[in-house]
Amino acid sequence: MVGYPLQAMAIVTLTTDFGSADVYAAAMKGVILSMSPSTVLVDITHEVPARDVVAGALTLAQAAPFFPSGAIHVAVVDPGVGGPRADVIVEAAGSTFIGPDNGLLTLAARNPRRVFRIENPSFRREPVSPTFHGRDVLAQAAGCLARGLPACEAGPPLAGMTELPISTSGPLQGEGRGEVIHVDRFGNLITSFDGSRAPAGTWELEMEWHDRCLAVVAGRTYSDVTPGGLVLYPGSSGQIELAVRDGSASEQTGARRGTRFRLRRTG
Repeated sequence: MVGYPLQAMAIVTLTTDFGSADVYAAAMKGVILSMSPSTVLVDITHEVPARDVVAGALTLAQAAPFFPSGAIHVAVVDPGVGGPRADVIVEAAGSTFIGPDNGLLTLAARNPRRVFRIENPSFRREPVSPTFHGRDVLAQAAGCLARGLPACEAGPPLAGMTELPISTSGPLQGEGRGEVIHVDRFGNLITSFDGSRAPAGTWELEMEWHDRCLAVVAGRTYSDVTPGGLVLYPGSSGQIELAVRDGSASEQTGARRGTRFRLRRTG
């Protein structure tokens, strides 16, 4: 690292499925701080469900935009660790993202973006554990960037990335077909409908899937329905979400991630 000045107060975030019972997250922090002691480390979460790449991608995409430009975001949800997928550094949206090329970064690091494969020995600890690239490659790479090394020195550029296979349904209209893409810890159902152009006013709808048909109110917030009522609203995730006031939409409806449904306006 000789010859590269330390950056003042680099910000590095961590998003993983490691949980808090084991040392994995702490080991990554130790690697980064050993290389760049002034780095500000921020835990987005270590409670992504184990091996759930989709949940990790959604979590990172929701949190990353609220950090200052230039932040370095490290994400590790990697059921294929040690396999053929690449470890990558991605420059996008004024920030840098580090993680496995398995779809985890693509929702946060949207185009236009520059992608580099991490191959430079300076960006990798030796030996590299075949089951802990988070510590030996991704944290090491974050430490290099925090010290001021440019991402392009990590390795060769890549033409693209592995895209996350996630459904999109556009804005909610009077009728449409969608899919549950995530269930949060409150049991709210995040859907594939774009919430940035939500309809004005309050609608009454029917939600149909399999052999079920439920009455739903499309509104702006939970208070648009009485306790126990189903409300469809533009969520903070940027997507249309379905919730039960004072309850769990997942438990009440039986819907899960991947559940496909049809919405039809009735009033």
